[in-house]
Amino acid sequence: MTVQISALYTYPVKSCGGIAHDRIDLVARGLRDDRRWMVTDPAGRFITLREAHRMALIQPILTDDELILTAPDLPRLHIPLAGEPSQQRREVVVWRSTCAGLDEGDAAADWFSRAMGVPARLVKMADDHQRLTATDYTDTPGEVGFADGYPILFISEASLVDLNDRLAARGKAPVPMARFRPNVVLSGSAPYAEDSWSQVEIGGVTFEVAATQPDPAEPLATLATYRRTEKGAMFGQNVIHRGLGALAVGDAVRVVTPRLTPTLGLDAD
Repeated sequence: MTVQISALYTYPVKSCGGIAHDRIDLVARGLRDDRRWMVTDPAGRFITLREAHRMALIQPILTDDELILTAPDLPRLHIPLAGEPSQQRREVVVWRSTCAGLDEGDAAADWFSRAMGVPARLVKMADDHQRLTATDYTDTPGEVGFADGYPILFISEASLVDLNDRLAARGKAPVPMARFRPNVVLSGSAPYAEDSWSQVEIGGVTFEVAATQPDPAEPLATLATYRRTEKGAMFGQNVIHRGLGALAVGDAVRVVTPRLTPTLGLDAD
């Protein structure tokens, strides 16, 4: 069976809702507009869905010239993509990275503070800022926006089916694919086949598999029974794109270089 892309997602504002795409461009930082914006506290440190669960209710809409945001019981917030001439440049922090951000202003800060129930500001990564991935798993870094560490996350449908079968065996409820916030969902592979890939090619672009994705919360207990590493329970694979182009639902995935030793040994998780 051919491995292919079955779904594509971007998350324009880190930790807020996602957008499904039939086709999406690959730019220097990953999929176009993915994690281009980030919510911070007043000091400039990022706020994530793990800390502020109401962020899941904030839904982005992208047009040719605006980012539009919706949330329960609030009017729509309109953010011009071109920005404002008076935008303040600020240093903001995501994990161990200090980045140059452009503050989207007091109206956006007030809207996000009300939507989330905590003081918050919205920033966009400055176009001239370059944030590089770590080189723990690869010799050559890639560029990334406000994503946790790598520009793109692959997860296969078969991996999720296997996880949900294991959850059911433990008397737990299934989890949806959206729980893991993937960028590229794959069909046609065996469960966790992505662990055994070193490089794949999609649409003429090479992708290097860089690291497994740590899962920070439930279904952590079930994952930990068979997919635990020194960094915690892992699910999915972070990848770095080594070229520009576009991805589309239905694109075939060709394994260019298999990994002699899978990035995660499967005991019994």
